[in-house]
Amino acid sequence: MSPTHGFGFESFQRWRRSFEIAFWPLFFTINTLFNGIVSVMDHPDVPHWQPWIWEASSSVVTLVLVPALVWASRRWPIRLDTWQRNVPLHLVCSVIFSVLHVGGMAALRKLAYAMVGRPYFPGSWLPDFGYEYLKDVRSYFWILVAIALYRFWVMRLQGEARLLAEPDVGPPIEPLEQPERFLVRKLGKEFLLAAREIEWLQASGNYVNLHVRGRDYPLRATMAGIEARLDPQRFVRVHRSYVVNLDFLAEIEPLDTGDARLLTRDGRKLPCSRRYRAALRDRFTPSAVA
Repeated sequence: MSPTHGFGFESFQRWRRSFEIAFWPLFFTINTLFNGIVSVMDHPDVPHWQPWIWEASSSVVTLVLVPALVWASRRWPIRLDTWQRNVPLHLVCSVIFSVLHVGGMAALRKLAYAMVGRPYFPGSWLPDFGYEYLKDVRSYFWILVAIALYRFWVMRLQGEARLLAEPDVGPPIEPLEQPERFLVRKLGKEFLLAAREIEWLQASGNYVNLHVRGRDYPLRATMAGIEARLDPQRFVRVHRSYVVNLDFLAEIEPLDTGDARLLTRDGRKLPCSRRYRAALRDRFTPSAVA
């Protein structure tokens, strides 16, 4: 990995959340401008403010629904091994999306028309819904595609980890039940990552993020499954979603709730639930616990 790639991704990480939040409002604003101009041209016999309300109301409602689509894309990812099961679920979700979209548009348009003293007549519900659904199902899946492409691009930059596979010929180079190394793919290249260098692990949907030197490498696995394959003398469960490497743990801060806050050597704070707090303290001598 070149320094340029590392610097670029680390820089992106600092404003990644802001980018993800700002992207959709900016996208729908631009989309509304273009669609509004086209709609005004397509309806020369109506006042110009009406096409703008039509397009703006559609964009506002879709924007409000985007977080639900992001959640659905995580909950039911469409991959080669899941599409047969998850595509039908997304088709059901697209109907719900369309109902909310059409209903939200009608409500906003009625409000906007009322503000200028004009009545709004949405027309026949069933024929209009069929027409709107044909547009909405396309928008629904295009948004899913955009989300998937963005995640793929981020994963290409940050890398993705996987367990070493058993060789086709000859004995494995290390115990597969408790691997000493993980294979990381990044920007088309592969390299080995020592398990002892993992500072902590965090469950995230269908992945477990391996945190190493300020980077997260997603590993497609469950937390329970990967925890069972880690060295129990080094790694300990501290939360439903976190496993920490004791070599990188600097401080345990008890909280009034019975939980604890963990401080790692690089200054990162991790949660420790009361369920795991006592077991964690037992791993240290009294002089080592802050």
